[in-house]
Amino acid sequence: MLLAPVDYYRPDDLQGAISALGTPGARVLAGGQSLISILKLRAASVDLLVDISRLEELRGIDVADDGSVHIGAGVTYDEMATSGVLAGVHAKLCHVAAETVDAQVRNRGTFGGNLCHNDPINNFPPYVVALGATLHVRGPDGDRDIGADEFFTGYFTNSLKPGEILTGVTLPALARRGVGFQEVEIGEAAARAVAVIGIDNGTISSAQVALGCLPVPTRLPAVEEALVGSEPTAENVAAATATAGEGIDPVGDADASPEYRIAMAPVVAKRAVMEAIEEGGRHG
Repeated sequence: MLLAPVDYYRPDDLQGAISALGTPGARVLAGGQSLISILKLRAASVDLLVDISRLEELRGIDVADDGSVHIGAGVTYDEMATSGVLAGVHAKLCHVAAETVDAQVRNRGTFGGNLCHNDPINNFPPYVVALGATLHVRGPDGDRDIGADEFFTGYFTNSLKPGEILTGVTLPALARRGVGFQEVEIGEAAARAVAVIGIDNGTISSAQVALGCLPVPTRLPAVEEALVGSEPTAENVAAATATAGEGIDPVGDADASPEYRIAMAPVVAKRAVMEAIEEGGRHG
């Protein structure tokens, strides 16, 4: 199906984009890999597309002295995958970006667009939640920061206010922690987990575990609490992650039923934690 008639505007700077978004029916266009498909299917409609894809203010990957990294919302998956700067501090994120969909989409899709769209099958929402990232936003009322655990509000929705634009994301330094990213695919993603694990003196000292393929990427505090203080063995991890499917509310789609996603939650959580332990051990 062809795209319905829509006005198009490409601003010269970020403030111009924010001003244009004050127009009724306006919507941000970044890479367009998700939005254009939805508009073609007539699942949503807009009156004005505000193209921010060429704004230099939204580009760039910068590492701070403390090891944290700021990624502009307009950085593409391919730019993340091939960034030597990013590989030096968050190599797992480079790997995830490199394995996301196909080369054509990686060259157009953006980090910020993936997060704002919040499709349950998207890779990056559970990643930033597990890392405890901070999302930076600018709008008519100025700048504000949003914790990743507060940014995602529901199926395909987020906490941006009218006229606001996600400008970038700050990921904290890993600081001797390992990251695990595991999923089960049936067509597309059926279940996904991201784990960030620290190990000191042969004991798990910190644990952050999040599930994806849900309306809102979800941290698992009971699993995290059970992991901290235990030895990083497969038996202990299996016991700690056994409850990963409790209390989650997945949606069903062509790839998996809610029941299947609940059943797979402990599986991907265990695999992600074990992968993060291996990575953490390399830094311990």
